[in-house]
Amino acid sequence: MNGTGTGLGTDPNPTPHPGAEDPTRSVIVVGCGPTGLLLAGDLAAAGVPVTLVEKRPHKISNLSRAIVVHARTLELLDARGLADEVESLGRRLDRMNLFTRLTVEFDTLPSRFKHLLVLPQYEIEPILERRAVAAGVRFRYETEVTGLSQDDEGVTVVTRGADGTTESLRAAYVVGTDGMRSTVRSAIGLPFPGRSVIRSVLLADVRLAQPPENILSVHSRGDAFVFFASFGDGYYRIVAWDRRRDTSESEPLDLEEVRQTVRAAAGHDFGMHDARWLSRFHSDERQAPSYRVGRVFLAGDAAHVHTPAGGQGMNIGMQDAANLSWKLASVLQGRADDSLLDTYQAERHPVGTEAMRSSGVIVRLAMAKHPWTRGMRAALTATLNTVTPIRRKLALQISGISVKYPAPDGAHRLVGARVADVKLEGGRLYEVLRGGRFVLITPEDCRDKTGLEDRLAVDRRTDRGSAGRTTVLVRPDGYVAWAADAPGLPAIEAAVEEHLGERISLAR
Repeated sequence: MNGTGTGLGTDPNPTPHPGAEDPTRSVIVVGCGPTGLLLAGDLAAAGVPVTLVEKRPHKISNLSRAIVVHARTLELLDARGLADEVESLGRRLDRMNLFTRLTVEFDTLPSRFKHLLVLPQYEIEPILERRAVAAGVRFRYETEVTGLSQDDEGVTVVTRGADGTTESLRAAYVVGTDGMRSTVRSAIGLPFPGRSVIRSVLLADVRLAQPPENILSVHSRGDAFVFFASFGDGYYRIVAWDRRRDTSESEPLDLEEVRQTVRAAAGHDFGMHDARWLSRFHSDERQAPSYRVGRVFLAGDAAHVHTPAGGQGMNIGMQDAANLSWKLASVLQGRADDSLLDTYQAERHPVGTEAMRSSGVIVRLAMAKHPWTRGMRAALTATLNTVTPIRRKLALQISGISVKYPAPDGAHRLVGARVADVKLEGGRLYEVLRGGRFVLITPEDCRDKTGLEDRLAVDRRTDRGSAGRTTVLVRPDGYVAWAADAPGLPAIEAAVEEHLGERISLAR
């Protein structure tokens, strides 16, 4: 255990939740956004009983801020058989222009998905929800968490329904995916240090009589900047800011104010009309110091928030979920020690920190105040645009493709790295990963003969080049658990036993 926590004043006599699953083998997920839906769906697909608690009514809102799906997230969706449907709904963009002078090129990514996808969150959530429902997730909408306590055996969550009825839910673990104002994070006493980076940002979904050339673009001039993204249905998402306008978020916003701010940033307002959504918001940079306290975990915006520059927020949350889900399932099914769950913090916390850093750099460049800082921005972006390795590195970082997790001392150079979608004799790697299994890729002509087919796929690359001579054990989330160059069968069997928790015999 990493500690215990109690908070939010529990009801001393809550009504027990009827028909609950075995609490020693179940998980409660709090928050029904993309992070929570992906996590709950993964767990249920692995056979773990899951209850997903959401205080909102059962309704997909079309007023969500996230609108970009990056390549690494598309790979994870591919490993769940969802990428093709998601791709069919969005608009592909193989490059993104920043400040007119700097082009981030995604068409060079070492991925099946050599682009980013412009697709709002409200288009992704129904797909994830359908998968979760089919896998057996139990949904409890209009249910608010009012208390949480944990002990050595599990976690008790006290909830209040729309009619005021109080219930007590029990599970082995709880994951808070309930956003920036996370009730779960507050209940376990974790701070959320950081600060507001930019205030009085305007957000609008509008039609444009003279749309910009690119599907997605950023413009900055003087004291203002504006971000455009096309939804493909005639509407554009606009995120705009003017340093000279510091208006309270509670003040009404009309289309004329948006027009004025866009004119200040881009020189004209593109003939905007027919707004279907107008809103003000502020953007924070915050991160919880720990993503785990005992049996309670945080993921997505409950764990980290940063500026929307680069469109990384929703993507990193879904990647958090993919990292945590298979680990929870392994521990709950007795295949791994609880210490495996500590690697979630070690692997995902640095990713959140890096996202705050990179998105912060972009937004601070956009917010450059003085003429000399604007001149430096212009010179810097123009220079970067001529240096191909830097542009490529930026695309890898924003897309999530470059993420590599820490490896033990002496480990093979590939351990912790993301595995590309290589072709195997049994199909593409990310097709093979759809069973939620480890995948052993080896040049050896061998097969698992121990009945672990539901947990381990053994396959060979169709490519017989130098890379094909390395044996790689791929985790269910597509990262390398273990690798070796030309190992013998005993070494491979030992590595599989270490990571899957059972002895295995690989026969030729």
